[in-house]
Amino acid sequence: MRDYSHESVEKKWQDIWEEKQAFKAHQDYSKPKYYPLVEFPYPSGQGLHVGHPRPYTALDIVARKRRMEGYNVLFAIGWDAFGLPTENYAIKNKIHPAIVTEQNIARFKAQCKSIGFSFDWSREINTTDPNYYKWTQWIFIQLFKHGLAYKKEMDINWCTSCKVGLANEEVVNGVCERCGSPVVKRAKSQWMLKITEYAERLIDDLDDLDYIERVKIQQKNWIGKSVGMEIDFKTTTGEVLRVYTTRPDTIYGATYMVVSPEHPMIDERKDVITNMDAIEAYREQARLKSDFERTELNKDKTGVPIEGVWAINPVTEARIPIWISDYVLMSYGTGAIMAVPGHDTRDWEFAKVFDLPIIEVVAGGDVEKEAFTDIADGVLINSPLIDGLKVADAKAVISKYLEEKGLGTPKVNFKLRDWVFSRQRYWGEPIPLVSCPECGWVALPEESLPLKLPEVSSYEPTDNGESPLAAMTDWIETTCPKCGGPAHRETDTMPQWAGSSWYFLRYCDPHNDETFASKEALEYWMPVDWYNGGMEHTTLHLLYSRFWHKFLFDIGAVNTKEPYQKRTSHGMILGENGEKMSKSRGNVVNPDDIVSAYGADTLRVYEMFIGDFEKSVPWSDSSVKGCRRFLERVWSLVDDVNAEEAVSPEFERDIHKAIKKVTEDYETLKFNTAIATLMALLNQYKKAEKITHGDIRYMLLLLNPVAPHITEEIWEMLGFEGMVCEQSWPAYDPEKAKDDVIEMAVQINGKVRATITIEVDSDLDAAREKAMAEEKVQQFTAGKKIVKEIYVPGKIYNIVVKG
Repeated sequence: MRDYSHESVEKKWQDIWEEKQAFKAHQDYSKPKYYPLVEFPYPSGQGLHVGHPRPYTALDIVARKRRMEGYNVLFAIGWDAFGLPTENYAIKNKIHPAIVTEQNIARFKAQCKSIGFSFDWSREINTTDPNYYKWTQWIFIQLFKHGLAYKKEMDINWCTSCKVGLANEEVVNGVCERCGSPVVKRAKSQWMLKITEYAERLIDDLDDLDYIERVKIQQKNWIGKSVGMEIDFKTTTGEVLRVYTTRPDTIYGATYMVVSPEHPMIDERKDVITNMDAIEAYREQARLKSDFERTELNKDKTGVPIEGVWAINPVTEARIPIWISDYVLMSYGTGAIMAVPGHDTRDWEFAKVFDLPIIEVVAGGDVEKEAFTDIADGVLINSPLIDGLKVADAKAVISKYLEEKGLGTPKVNFKLRDWVFSRQRYWGEPIPLVSCPECGWVALPEESLPLKLPEVSSYEPTDNGESPLAAMTDWIETTCPKCGGPAHRETDTMPQWAGSSWYFLRYCDPHNDETFASKEALEYWMPVDWYNGGMEHTTLHLLYSRFWHKFLFDIGAVNTKEPYQKRTSHGMILGENGEKMSKSRGNVVNPDDIVSAYGADTLRVYEMFIGDFEKSVPWSDSSVKGCRRFLERVWSLVDDVNAEEAVSPEFERDIHKAIKKVTEDYETLKFNTAIATLMALLNQYKKAEKITHGDIRYMLLLLNPVAPHITEEIWEMLGFEGMVCEQSWPAYDPEKAKDDVIEMAVQINGKVRATITIEVDSDLDAAREKAMAEEKVQQFTAGKKIVKEIYVPGKIYNIVVKG
């Protein structure tokens, strides 16, 4: 037979699949549907790296298998193409972002096709296409009309290089996650989305979803629900400082208060505060720090006392000092805290630096040496109303007391903040609103959408932080849709997260001009059955898209309250040196090079065989070559095939066991062990002088989702009808798939002491004989009386002894 030439084989079958539209999702709503989804990529200038094919291949395997199982499968791809990197590249190279985007998409698309992903390319979307972002703008208008989009003057995270406002999530270790430049605070009027309105539901509805546990935990931690009280501390100048605490039982230990540098009380009482110069200097220092620096990185406690104003502890009635410190944020709780240094590490460190009183109110530690924080189940002391009570009881008693006295109210709080939605950039969706002196902010008529981006001569953000659109007078000046008077367009654009918050809905009906997707298409395809994506998107894209979907559900635009029924994640592919791949480290592997040298099927097999799918793994060139050799051995099976159609009797059990194992492993992300099973089956075939058409048929069917090109070619060479991808997924006989020999635990008095290898249908006598030959079993039964034996064939053997 001819040599295995991956170049000709892979191009041939990619062309055939495209010509026959082999992977097209049909609008036949009578068939059972399956909707697997991968996170659509940002089309950067570098193209795909070898990390991209790992999750794409995994879901491609699932999609191919589902089609063979008779499902109507929607497996689509698109481009998350707005955003800063393209705009920055355009600025640097004097090229319009649209041209850069078009070039990058063409490269990404060619790469995806060369790897053989079974995407339905007829459903391809692009977030920068006006026919797409028309509906992004439509959704924003609905949010605005329902009071969930609002404008607010606020301190934002400002990237000193990108000259753009950033969400908290886009600030990493005090710098911009994209460019690495320092991030400072700057006052800016920003569009906000009220995601906090959905905080409770975003947590509670996770219980109904098949998400891996670490994804659920990250979402819950980011939303940060806490149950506590808001308590009022009066001041000596008459106002009230309200604090939020989850530990009202520790109020007797509150020896000072701390307010955020941005707290309005400071400006309201500056006439009686006697050290405003020192306070203003401190506030200016705080403005230069990001929230992350102020909370997570703030090792050295700093602050200034507010002289001239004191607080009064509502239960002790003692006067306590008020400080400002940057470790308290205005954006969390009320911007003020009651400091309990005996039982909070940050408060204790602050008290030690400034020699403030420390009172122990939960017994068990030494608060002079460190804060005693292990107090969840403690007993209260030095707290007259609740002395001697356990924490849970003390909370109930003090909470009732504070509520009855009008000093506090129960409160559920969330760490989650509203979503900063404005970007002072060009390359994003224009916000479809105008500002009218008479009517305020007014949405554009829906029939006028899309509001398209105008051409600009410069994409540079202005020095005052405004969008490049702010300089386009002809575009800005318009009329109010409500009163017809003069008005100005909003010049901020939407963040990249906007287009990615609903793209999965557009795949359902991507060419619809009347709505973002028809009711019939949504009811058929949604929810997404299986969504795989990176853990780095768990607290950004995943949370944002769930919020948008819930809102669309509330207004009757979609039929499910959650967009994704199942969510899994994958580990990164690292460089051969075990470090994250990056150009600066010189360890980036280009998939084009692997496809050219070894073939797309080799790349696919390798990325699935490289290790546990959910864990990060280093790249290995030698292992790539090993996967190529595996495929060459599969190719060479053709020479061993005889004319027999039936399965060889000696392979029948091996084949049924392989079907069972591979079927289960493809569904549980254990692709490496599925491929290992096929390698073992191949070894069995190679030991025989001849194999039948029936034998090789099962190998080709099981391997096809991972290595689709080579299996299609061998299938055709052997004269099988149709294509592999058109066949039914093989079923196994449970009786024939059973193991002949298993490993069984042997317990002595309920504790596992040994493991034996035994035939699956062995009786008690055989199990006893095997067990008693084990040294550990002999050791734990020597000189003792066996009073009982519990034997479950194929499961366990437990020996109960006395003496």
